[in-house]
Amino acid sequence: MIRISGLKKWFRTRDGSVAALRGIDLEVAEGEFCVLLGPSGCGKTTTLRCVAGLEKPDGGEIEISGAKVTSSSSRVHVPTEKRDIGMVFQSYAIWPHMNVFQNVAFPLVKGRRHIPKQQVAEKVRRALALVQLDHMEDRPATDLSGGQQQRVAMARAVVTEPKILLMDEPLSNLDARLREQMRLELKKITQSVGVTTLYVTHDQAEALSLGDKVCVMHEGEILQMGSPQEVYSCPQNLFVARFVGEMNFIPGKVSGADQVDSPLGKVSCPVPPPSGPGSEVTLAIRPEHLTLTQHPDGLSRTVEAKIVTKNYLGDAALFEVEVGELVLRIKLPGDSDFAVGQQAAIIVTPDRWRVFPSG
Repeated sequence: MIRISGLKKWFRTRDGSVAALRGIDLEVAEGEFCVLLGPSGCGKTTTLRCVAGLEKPDGGEIEISGAKVTSSSSRVHVPTEKRDIGMVFQSYAIWPHMNVFQNVAFPLVKGRRHIPKQQVAEKVRRALALVQLDHMEDRPATDLSGGQQQRVAMARAVVTEPKILLMDEPLSNLDARLREQMRLELKKITQSVGVTTLYVTHDQAEALSLGDKVCVMHEGEILQMGSPQEVYSCPQNLFVARFVGEMNFIPGKVSGADQVDSPLGKVSCPVPPPSGPGSEVTLAIRPEHLTLTQHPDGLSRTVEAKIVTKNYLGDAALFEVEVGELVLRIKLPGDSDFAVGQQAAIIVTPDRWRVFPSG
C-alpha cells in the first residue's frame, strides 16, 4: 500500500545542510499499522510529511497503492489533496466556531471530492459512531475535552474513507490515563475501518501496543524494523536496546565460545560474530528477566547483591541492587517481600541475555 525507497531529505541551516533522511526504505502492507519510533530529530516526522506530500524529498520515491506520488528522478510530486490520505496531527486543529458535526463534515463539503449533500449526514454519523461520539454531533467544539477533540480529529480523518491514515504524535497532548485509553480506541478504530496506517511517536509503550510493525529510527535511518515482540525481545544494536524499554548494561569480554567474563562472573550466552575471544562486549538484559532469591538452591549460579532501592508500582516492584560497583535493576511481582538494605542473590541464567560489540 505504501512503498518508500531511497528517501532522502536535507534541510539547510546556518551551519550548512543537515541530512534529515539518509535513504529510507519501507513498505507498509494494506491494512497494516506501522509505527515510526525514535527520539526528536531522528527523521520520523519528516518521513511522514514526505508521504503526505507536505515535504518534497531530495531523493527517492514514494508509491501509494501502486501509483507513484513522489519521485525525485522523474520529478513527480502529487499534491497532498490528491493523495487519498487522512491526517491526524499533534494539534487536533478543531475549528472552534463549528460544532462536532460541522468539523467532521468539513472535508466532505470543502474537499476536492464532490459528495452529494444527502450522503454527507450519513457519512458523518457513521464516522462519529465509529469514535463513539454519535450522541454529541451538536456539541460546540469549545465544549469538548482533550480526548473528545482527539476523537473528532480521528472521525474527520476517516470520514472520506481514505486509503492511508497518517498520524503524527496524536496522543501526546493527553494525560497519561487518557492516553492509555485512546491507544485501545485507536487500535479498534483502525482495525474496524481496515485503513493502512503510518503512525509517528517517541513513546515506546505507544509503539509496542499499537503497531503491527515498528521501525526504530535514529539520525535519519531505520535501525531496526519488525514486530513489536521482535524489536523488544531481540534489539539488533545498542541504540535500539537503550531506546526501547528498560535494559541493564554490563561490560564484559568474550572468554570463549558463547562465554563472557563480567562483573557477575562468567556468563554463558550466545555471542554473535564478529565478536571473538578477547573482544570487548556489552551484556544486556531486561529487569524482568533477572530474579532475586533468598534461598539459592545450588542448581543455578547466583551472585550476592545488596538491595539499595525499591520502587513499588502496584502490580510490580522495581529494585536496584548493587554487585560491587555495578548497579542493576530487577523487576519482580509487586507482592515481593524483599526490603531495602537486605542481602539477596541474583540468579544468573543463560537465558534472555543479549551481547553487543562495545563502542
